[in-house]
Amino acid sequence: MDKRLIALDLDGTMLLRDGSMSPAVRQGVREVADAGVDVVIATGRPIASAMAIISYLGLERGFAVCSNGAVTLQLDPDEPDGYQILDIVTFDPAPALALLRGSWPDAVVAVEEVGLGFKVSAPFPDGELMGEVRVVPWAELSATPATRVTFRSPTGTAEDFLALVERIGLHSVNYAVGFTAWLDINPEGVSKASALEIVRRRLSVEPAQTTAVGDQRNDIEMLHWAARSIAMGNAPDEVKAIADEVTLDVDLDGVVPVLKSLLR
Repeated sequence: MDKRLIALDLDGTMLLRDGSMSPAVRQGVREVADAGVDVVIATGRPIASAMAIISYLGLERGFAVCSNGAVTLQLDPDEPDGYQILDIVTFDPAPALALLRGSWPDAVVAVEEVGLGFKVSAPFPDGELMGEVRVVPWAELSATPATRVTFRSPTGTAEDFLALVERIGLHSVNYAVGFTAWLDINPEGVSKASALEIVRRRLSVEPAQTTAVGDQRNDIEMLHWAARSIAMGNAPDEVKAIADEVTLDVDLDGVVPVLKSLLR
């Protein structure tokens, strides 16, 4: 049988809104991995929080995509942290930060520091950022190349941020607005799809044997990339529109029937 690959988003796809995972989802992933399908977690999360879930799933070998494609890991149980960094793509965050500064009244900014945490302009709501979080002067946010910039407002909406992006005109970067007023900015040309294509080639999986499941705008490129694309029932309409299939809501373990279909 041809080798197969399934790329799985985490939040809103495998993880419930409170950050937990149902036993059925965990079991489904294990069964698919044990059947020889290459399971690749593809998430916007940074390394530390992604690896905690990957370890919980029992995925010890293979690959993972973090930070919306800016960081690619090769899983290796013999490494001290269970992985080695295969690829990091960075960009100069200064132009984007200059456009964002003052564009939304109560917005806060985070700049990812790979493997460590985040530099932030002001504290984020509890639980939203993983790893070490350091409040720094604005100038320090753009002092070094970055894998990702996050722009967040506790009062805005996703629609507000979609309009904001159009108004300020972000250029030479890749960006996605989340379910709430959350904007992730990555290097130009970098997405979950760009990293997954590197992984697919390393695994020698044919393009026709790729599946992807996601629920948000940062999954759109990944869904276009996969031969079989599935949007979660809780996904925005624009994500559902480009997917080949729409499964159940995350609260109903919508990823489970997709996983079971790979075993038939």
